[in-house]
Amino acid sequence: MTRSFAPSGDLSSPLVAVACVVAALSFGLLVLELVRARGRAAAGAGPVSARAALGTALTGALAVLGLLAAILRPVAVTSRGSLVGPKVVVLVDGSRSMDLPGVAGTRRDGAEQALAELGKRADVRLSRYLFGEGAPVPADAQAPAAAAASTPAPGAPAASGAGAGAAAPAGGADAGAAAPAAAASPARARAQRRSDLSAALEALARAADERPSAFVVVSDGRLDRPGPDDTAAATRAALEGLDVPVHTVAVATDSVRDAGVRAVRTSGAAVAHQPLSLRIDIGCSGGLACDAVPVVARELREQGAPTTLATGTAHVEGGVGTVELGVTLDRAGTRILEVAIDAPDGDELPENDVRYITLDVARERIRVLHVAGRPTYDVRALRMWLKADASVDVVAFFILRTPGDEVNAASDELALIPFPVDELFSVHLSSFDAVVLQDFDAAPYGLTKHLPALAQYVDKGGGLIMVGGPNAFVQGNYARTRLARVLPVDLDIGRTSAVDLGAFVPRITAAGRAAPVLAPLLALIGDEMPEMPGTNVVGDPLPGATVLMTHPTRTTASGAPMPVLALGEHESGRTIALTIDGSHRLLFSAFASSSAGRAHGAFWDALLGWLMRDPRFEPASIDARGGCLAGEETTLVLRPLAGQGGEARVTIARLGSGTVVRTLTAPVGNGGEPVELAAGRFDPGGYAATVEIVPAEGAAGDAKGATTRRDFACERGGDEWADPRPDVARLEAIARATGGASVLPSAAGSLPLPAATQVAAERHVAPLLPPWAWTLAAAVALGAHWIVRRRGGLA
Repeated sequence: MTRSFAPSGDLSSPLVAVACVVAALSFGLLVLELVRARGRAAAGAGPVSARAALGTALTGALAVLGLLAAILRPVAVTSRGSLVGPKVVVLVDGSRSMDLPGVAGTRRDGAEQALAELGKRADVRLSRYLFGEGAPVPADAQAPAAAAASTPAPGAPAASGAGAGAAAPAGGADAGAAAPAAAASPARARAQRRSDLSAALEALARAADERPSAFVVVSDGRLDRPGPDDTAAATRAALEGLDVPVHTVAVATDSVRDAGVRAVRTSGAAVAHQPLSLRIDIGCSGGLACDAVPVVARELREQGAPTTLATGTAHVEGGVGTVELGVTLDRAGTRILEVAIDAPDGDELPENDVRYITLDVARERIRVLHVAGRPTYDVRALRMWLKADASVDVVAFFILRTPGDEVNAASDELALIPFPVDELFSVHLSSFDAVVLQDFDAAPYGLTKHLPALAQYVDKGGGLIMVGGPNAFVQGNYARTRLARVLPVDLDIGRTSAVDLGAFVPRITAAGRAAPVLAPLLALIGDEMPEMPGTNVVGDPLPGATVLMTHPTRTTASGAPMPVLALGEHESGRTIALTIDGSHRLLFSAFASSSAGRAHGAFWDALLGWLMRDPRFEPASIDARGGCLAGEETTLVLRPLAGQGGEARVTIARLGSGTVVRTLTAPVGNGGEPVELAAGRFDPGGYAATVEIVPAEGAAGDAKGATTRRDFACERGGDEWADPRPDVARLEAIARATGGASVLPSAAGSLPLPAATQVAAERHVAPLLPPWAWTLAAAVALGAHWIVRRRGGLA
C-alpha cells in the first residue's frame, strides 16, 4: 500500500498551475517589499527592524500557503497494488546429450538444479519449455511421459527388443518402470534427438502472446543450431529484432573419458560393384590416452555374422583422427553398414564405439544373366526386350540343340561358343543382379551341381526368375533341390504329369489387381489376359509368397487354384515363378494389337523392376521416423501407394539371426495416407521390416498381399552421444551477443533478470480538511500577517 497527496479532483491541471504561479508571485512581491523597506531604513526614511521583517516574511508565507491550500483543497490518495514480475522464458535442452555426466550428476540433473534455483525467484514469471526438434514444447506437458521414455544412462543396458507383439514395448511393464519422481520434473521429459535452439527462439519470438523480457537457456552447449562458426549472428537473427537478453546456464564443463566414432561420411553415391570411400572421424576426449585406434567396417547380413568389408587404423592427434576405408557392395538396395572401433582401456562411454549407417545402393545398370533351354517365340521376345532396354546389360545363352538331337556331327563342330556353365555359376554369378532361367533343364548341361550356389546367391540379395516351358520347374529337374526352397511355389507335387498343354486364360487374383507390379499391364489390357498355350504344373505357394495370377481350372493338392505368377522373398533376395511360356502373346498376337504390343514390355519391365526393388513397383515404403535408438520408443511410418487399401502386416526380424522380434498390424486406406505404427523398443543392431498389404477382401483370412521390405538399424548412442564434449564457449557467445550472462546451475538464481513492475489494483481519495476549514485557516493567516505588518511599520 502507498499513500500520496494531490490537489482536489474538481480542478483542472491548468488552474492548479495558475494558482501556484500566482502564489509564487505573491510571495516574491512580499520579499521585494521587505528588501526595499530595509533600504529606506538605511537611508533614514523609517525604522524597520530585522525581527519585524522576519515576522512579516514568515506570516506572509503562511498566508500565501493558506490561500493556495484554500484554492487547491489537498486530498490524500491511498493506493493498494501488487508487483508483477517480468515474463522469463526458460529453455531446457531436451536432447539425449543431457543424459551424459555433468557438473551435478548427469547434465539433466544439472538442469533440474538450475530450474530449482530459478524457481526461488519470486520476482519473475517463469515459462519453461523443452527445445529439441522444431518448435519448443511446454516442459510441464512433457513430464508425464518421462517415466515411459527416459533414456538409459551411459553404460546401462537398454530395454530388450526380443519379444513379439502388436506395438507393445518389448520389455513389457518393466521396460518403462522409471522412478515416479522423475516424471514430475520437466528436465526428465522424453529425450529429443536434436537440439535446435535457433528454431525454439524463432518460434517464441514470433508468438502472438506476451513477449518475454528475457530468455534463460539451460544446456550443455552441444547444439545443432546455432552452429559454432556463426553463433552470435545466428542467435540475433533467430530473435528477429526482439531486443532481450539471452542468459545461459552450462550444465557441464568437462567431457567424460571417451573414444568414439564421431561421424561416418561417404564420398559420392553408393553404386553396386563400384568402390565406395568411407571417411570415418574418430575422437578422444576427457584425457583418455589415444594414439592408434583400430577401425573396422562390416555389412550386416540376413543370416550369419556381419561380413568384414575393410579395416584400418585411425591415428589420433589433438583428440581427433580420421581414416578412409574403401568398401565395395555387391548388391543394390538398402544395406546396413556397421563401423566399430577397438577403444582403449578407460573408455567410459562404450555406446558410441559402434555406429550404423544405412546406404541405398543404386545400380549403374542392371546386369542380367539370361539362360534359355531352346529357341522359342517366348525366348526371342524376352531377349529382344532385354537387348532393347538401355538400362539393362544382358548376357544371354541359348541352347540351340538338346543332347537327344541326332545331328551326325561332333559337338565342337556345332557350338558357336561353348556354354561356360561352371564359370558362370561359380565365378561370375555374384556380378549379376538377376538370373532368368527360361525353359531350361538343369540336368543335361551341368547346372544341377550349381543349384546350391544359385540358392545362396538369392539368399544374399540376388534376383531369380524361372519362366515356364517343357523343360522348366519339375520337368527341368529342379524339384527336391536347394534351389526349390527359394522359389515362391512348391515343386514337390507328387503328380505324374508336370506339364499341362491345355490352353487357358490366366485369372488375376485380388492381390494381382492391387499390386503395383501389375498396374502398368492392367492399365493397357484391363483384367483379361491372352490365351496361353499351356503351363507347368506346380504346387501350393510357399509361406510368404504372393500369387498374382492363377489357373482357371487346375488346383493344388490343398484344393487352391494353382499359381501361374507368384512373387516371393527369401532372406535378402527375391524370386519370381512364371509357369507359362506364352508372354510373347502380349507382344505379337491379335490380342496384343489393342495395346500396340506395349503390354509385353510393361509386363517384363514391372517384373524386373520388382525384382530389383524399384520403388515404382513397391506397394509401400516404411522407415523409422527420426531413426531408431536402442532402448527408446520407435515409430515406423508406413507410406502406401494410392489404391493399396486393406490391412498392413509388418514383420520385423533381426538381421544376422532372422528372429522375428515384432509383428504389427494396421488398417490402410485407399488414399495413400501415411500410417504410423508404434514399434516399441529395440536392442542395438540391424533389422528388416517386411510389409505385406493384404487387400480388404482378404484381410480377415490367410490371404497374401503385395510385400515390400526396408532394413534399418538401431544405435545405442546415436548422433547426440557421438561427441560427449560440452561446448561452454558457444553458450558464452550466445550470452555475449544478446547482453546476457553465462553461469553454472548453482548460480542460476543470481542471473540479472529484469525488475518487477507494480500494478495498482484499487485507489482511495479522501480530503485532508473540509473546504471551510481551509478557508478559515487562510483568513487567520492573512489576519496574522496584517497585524505583524502594521506593528513592523509597514503600510
